[in-house]
Amino acid sequence: MSFQIAIGPRIRKSPFYNSTVKAGVSHFTTYNHMYMPVSYGDPQAEYDRLMNGVDMRDVAGQRQVSLKGPDALELARLLTPRNLDNLTPGVGKYVPMTNSIGTLINDPVLLQVEDDEIWLSIADSDMKFWAEGVAVAKGLNVQVFEPDVSPLAIQGPKADDVVASLLGDWIRDVRYFGFSKTELDGIPLVVARSGWSKQGGFEFYLCDSSRGDELWDKVAEAGKPYGIGPGGPNYIERVESGLISVNADTDDWANPFEMGMGKFMDLDQDVDFIGKAALKTIKAEGIRRRFCGLIMDGEPFKSTNSHQCPVTMNGDYVGFASALAYSPRLEWNISTALISTEAADHGKDLLVDTEYGMRQAVVTSLPFRRENA
Repeated sequence: MSFQIAIGPRIRKSPFYNSTVKAGVSHFTTYNHMYMPVSYGDPQAEYDRLMNGVDMRDVAGQRQVSLKGPDALELARLLTPRNLDNLTPGVGKYVPMTNSIGTLINDPVLLQVEDDEIWLSIADSDMKFWAEGVAVAKGLNVQVFEPDVSPLAIQGPKADDVVASLLGDWIRDVRYFGFSKTELDGIPLVVARSGWSKQGGFEFYLCDSSRGDELWDKVAEAGKPYGIGPGGPNYIERVESGLISVNADTDDWANPFEMGMGKFMDLDQDVDFIGKAALKTIKAEGIRRRFCGLIMDGEPFKSTNSHQCPVTMNGDYVGFASALAYSPRLEWNISTALISTEAADHGKDLLVDTEYGMRQAVVTSLPFRRENA
């Protein structure tokens, strides 16, 4: 059974929307109240471009929440367990965000774009309202708003060549999560070495939404010698790489320790960030679940899953598989999963109730590698 999503004014269109339609977009999702392309009708070609060449993708749904004012850094410190003592303009940081009980609610990249302004490049949830509520409750002198900023991602092993042809070879020296303000033929950009893939690349944070189609065309033209084509956040590659998708891979109780984010948190810092007491308790008691990979038997999955799939061991529920896919590179059925530590440690004799029927599964570490099977 197939369905269509209706395009209307209630969900926002990105500055690149018309360009994606011209490029043949076939599937949208909604992300931060915006249409976001996820496929152009040929998943295998899109996967191949990402793994072996280069793609360009409208990820404007990855909205920015700006914290601007004298207390911007103080507010940022309250929102994340990550220590921001050495935060400097030009260097981004991956920052888990938790609520009062320690649940992971977002995992943005934080960019200090000015001495008094910080952007949170957010995953799919209403962080603007959350941040503003905290600012008001604490009486902080800071504005919280969504700036006119829309990312266009260029990903894949040839991404450096494409971006260098547009901006110059200086971009080859930009370190991961590093960023710089620049312009392309007068189009204002923040260029960051980042993106939701493990294949390398950049994100062009467009700072003038009226020039979206112009930027798209310039990137597409520069990418022609390298076989560039349109894509979206690639589902198969993200599962292979073990990239976390908050709300898809998590539930209302998933905490950063379960998701392998312990190294990004400092529970001993002086800041009384949201969730600090709960996270200290979780750390002291130890986690009960673990984010890991599953390899499943049977015929290759023909599509992705539409819901979290229950995982059992010896007839008992032990968690869920969150993102199922067939990996053409590994020739396996694979999935990310959040399951009990007992099941993860046992590593076998698991059953996954998939949309293709019950499948046997074994546990592996992330990212997926043949030597870990």
